[in-house]
Amino acid sequence: MDAFPAGLSAYLVGGGTADLIGASGIRLTIPPLPGGYADAQIDDTQRLPRARFRWQPPMRMRLEARASIAAPLGTLGFGFWNDPFTLSLGQGGAARRVPAAPQALWFFYGSPPNDLAFSADAPGHGWKAVSLRPPSVPGLLLAPAAAGALMLSRLPGLARPIVGLARRVVQASEAALPVPLDSWHAYSLSWHRCEAIFAVDDSVVLVAGHPPGGRLGFVAWIDNQYAALSPRTGLRFGLVPTAAAQALEIRNLVLESL
Repeated sequence: MDAFPAGLSAYLVGGGTADLIGASGIRLTIPPLPGGYADAQIDDTQRLPRARFRWQPPMRMRLEARASIAAPLGTLGFGFWNDPFTLSLGQGGAARRVPAAPQALWFFYGSPPNDLAFSADAPGHGWKAVSLRPPSVPGLLLAPAAAGALMLSRLPGLARPIVGLARRVVQASEAALPVPLDSWHAYSLSWHRCEAIFAVDDSVVLVAGHPPGGRLGFVAWIDNQYAALSPRTGLRFGLVPTAAAQALEIRNLVLESL
């Protein structure tokens, strides 16, 4: 393979690299980093307004993936989102768009101290399938209100009620994945208007009944950041120091409209 699949471009920060491997593989790597932010990412959203993001239901994603180690530090994943915070969860994205309420359909991993669970019974970190759909409110109204509420969640006594409200108004489905990160597995996502079906090695792991309905972009990445939204601490962002290089490999990527 001489170039990334059609429409995909690399976004690299802090020494991150994106390398083509063999006939259909891509390796995303971040270096050891005792301080600062690193990201290795491919996506099809760069320089596009959200209204022109490529993917909407019905469509399907298939790929195979593995991480270089069983428990990377930071986050990694692949799937679809609306790039709500302009390329990152808060730590280094270029400010290209007005912030929006997050929408996502993806396979997502976060190491501690990541603590992101929009469903009360979902794990806050680890390897999981996630569908996230905000309320049907215009983004220009919802995003500032959400940002203000999340900032207030950091004040003593307000974290629990504000996080509880967020979990009630966001339509979220999450499921922990039963496979190790550091071995090859096949992942698929079938996105329809009324449901999204996540599967690993052809076994269904999550059926999300209220998936996002608008346009989203494909993204695959590995970085060294964390985000936490918990009843105990409210909203927090930060970086995780790394002592060794770590990578996400994907191969045989197929994105197709149905």
